[in-house]
Amino acid sequence: MKEYLSNLIVYNKVKHDETLNLIADITDSAEAGDEVRVKSLLSSCFDQVHRIMETATEYGFTDNLWAGYITFLLMMDENPLAMVSEKTVLPEGSAADFAERDFSFIIRLLHYDFSTLERLLGINCLSALQDYNAVKKHERMYFSYISKAVNGLRSKLMDIKDPSTFYDAMASFYENYGVGMFGLNKAFRIRNDENDAPELIPINNLDAVNFDDLVGYEIQKKQVYDNTMAFLEGKAANNVLLYGDAGTGKSTTIKATLNEFYPKGLRLIEIYKHQFKDLSYVISQVKTRNYKFIIYMDDLSFEDFEIEYKYLKAVIEGGFETKPDNILIYATSNRRHLIKESTSDRDDMGHGGDVHHSDTLEEKLSLVDRFGLNILYTKPTFQEFQQIVISLAKKHGIDMPEKELLAAANVWSVRKGGHTGRVAQQFINSLNPER
Repeated sequence: MKEYLSNLIVYNKVKHDETLNLIADITDSAEAGDEVRVKSLLSSCFDQVHRIMETATEYGFTDNLWAGYITFLLMMDENPLAMVSEKTVLPEGSAADFAERDFSFIIRLLHYDFSTLERLLGINCLSALQDYNAVKKHERMYFSYISKAVNGLRSKLMDIKDPSTFYDAMASFYENYGVGMFGLNKAFRIRNDENDAPELIPINNLDAVNFDDLVGYEIQKKQVYDNTMAFLEGKAANNVLLYGDAGTGKSTTIKATLNEFYPKGLRLIEIYKHQFKDLSYVISQVKTRNYKFIIYMDDLSFEDFEIEYKYLKAVIEGGFETKPDNILIYATSNRRHLIKESTSDRDDMGHGGDVHHSDTLEEKLSLVDRFGLNILYTKPTFQEFQQIVISLAKKHGIDMPEKELLAAANVWSVRKGGHTGRVAQQFINSLNPER
């Protein structure tokens, strides 16, 4: 097995994967008849079996965990050939020839026979990975959309014996999905380590909402849809601020947009205002990738003493470095002007020595002007609220006479003190507790 790994050229990260190399050490020792070394490595081998099982649990591999693990490594290997091929046609050339050569060895890895090792030791844990009976898990426990991609590609690759056909299968995957973390995930957030250094990590299992789930707001949804489509097509597009009453579907619109356009290469990065200092890091990580990124800021607003908005203004427009054309800013807020004002803000007197207070105020208010598209979401009328309730009840299979349904919804809205789409959804949830 070590020979197969050492011969890889393009897939260097697969070549140096710790788990594969430790298992290769023990299998090669077994085939060489070195029983002493095999037994000395046995504990490490069991550790790597455990690691494969952990990875399979996190990403939802099924059936053949050994092949699933190798397939996952192939999908995550951001080698130069894969990087220039993401969301586009795999190019021809010497690198492609090297990759096809790699695939001849990877095919052998996928179908590796562990019988010699297991006869020597009287174990079957490695071959058991190749015919694994996975426990059914709730989709919230793993990356469900990655699971579908890995299991689908693994199943296809396992039926291929020819390196050229294998190459075509990988080329098709790169064109449809891409490669690495950005290829396999829809959305990301920033995690800061103990030294406050930022890192982009995937968000697991997003809400599977679409535009039809948001009843009404047709004009607003179309504005967001059209702007995002123009962005993906390389046309002029605006940063977007969705503002207005709470619970009216602003965040749902963003989630629906991501789900709608993910297959076309849209990705989303969620960031909070205390992380705005990390915006330059985020841009550096994504500006060369062949995807379109929405940097998403939910419930964006600032108190008058907060200055994080200065970072945002510089990134949106006005910074020394031009914002890459594969990035847009989408934000939601309950405030139209984002930064809290008091009545004294309109008074040029008594501001602690700020002689040019009007200039300071103008600087604060200019943030909203950096968003080229401002979309207002208002509370639905009572009749619109009732229509939302009826539509949601139908979607969730609530079997109740309409008159009774609306009467109960009216009582619920009075108790909640409002009749927004969020209130309607909460009411439907209360009727369907086992959902």
